[in-house]
Amino acid sequence: MAPGKVLTFRAFLIYFGMENNHYHSIIIGAGPAGLTAGIYLSRAKMKTLILDAGIAGGQLILTHEVANYPGIEKISGYELSNVMRNQAVKFGCEMQSGVAITDIHFESERKWVKLSDGQEFTADTIIIATGGRSRTLNVPGEDNFKGRGISYCATCDGDFFQDREIAVVGGGNTALEEAVSLTKYASKVTIIHMLDHFQAFAHAQEAVANNPKIEVLMQSQVKQFNGSSKLESIDVTDLRNGSVSTIARDGVFVFIGYEANTDFVKGRCIALNERNEIITDARLQTNVAGVFAAGDAVAKRFRQITTAVSDGTIAALNAMEYMLNQQKT
Repeated sequence: MAPGKVLTFRAFLIYFGMENNHYHSIIIGAGPAGLTAGIYLSRAKMKTLILDAGIAGGQLILTHEVANYPGIEKISGYELSNVMRNQAVKFGCEMQSGVAITDIHFESERKWVKLSDGQEFTADTIIIATGGRSRTLNVPGEDNFKGRGISYCATCDGDFFQDREIAVVGGGNTALEEAVSLTKYASKVTIIHMLDHFQAFAHAQEAVANNPKIEVLMQSQVKQFNGSSKLESIDVTDLRNGSVSTIARDGVFVFIGYEANTDFVKGRCIALNERNEIITDARLQTNVAGVFAAGDAVAKRFRQITTAVSDGTIAALNAMEYMLNQQKT
């Protein structure tokens, strides 16, 4: 570089070899929303990077069977996530899994992300698609028996309980659908639900009612998990009269919803609601220009694979429009 010459910011990046780490969009999260956004952006020839703390697929890979995805009659969540991932990569989307973000700046025109291994990236836009995680019961014994009788994934652990008596905690669609799927392995499945009614769709309730291996304890709540080296029994409170009974069970599957994976943005400039879900407008843009959000981390009513895919599409298209408008100004 000639003495006294002033570099533009872009020229500075090129001169110091940093431009290769700049992207049109960085997507944080590789569930259905993140992968869909990656497909749309990379197919539009946008340089795109997906960063994910786990493996591609998110909560989708834990789903035993997907039967309501348009155009596909039946597929496992693991298979569907692989199809999405391969499609994104085919269009040129770069992907890094098992990474940890240690610092991130949303406010500037060029967003900045730093990983625990020292890698740094910049982007014109960011799409947050970090999804959610299984909510826990937070009762005595739960931490002690995680992985030793207590599970949050029927697909992962169901076959460990062949011909055993188990319980499922929850009353939504996931709880009832997974209770039915678990009857392929268990000799008996007891659904424990704290309300006097299920919140699941009618077809899920019918499947439970018609399965002879399933019994239901309504208005009941797990009080404590018991055992020595592994789970052996559950203390259950009858909420109608306060009585407590001990039920012998080899396994318990907990399906009581998810919490948004937004810990990494807490205390920063991204607006969250009281449940730590990301607040967006109709374009799925957050309160920060150039930062969008999609999927289960967003404040919304319905959380399905199809709604996550829709979010990913909308966020990607609006991110492209945002970049186009920035070029015009």
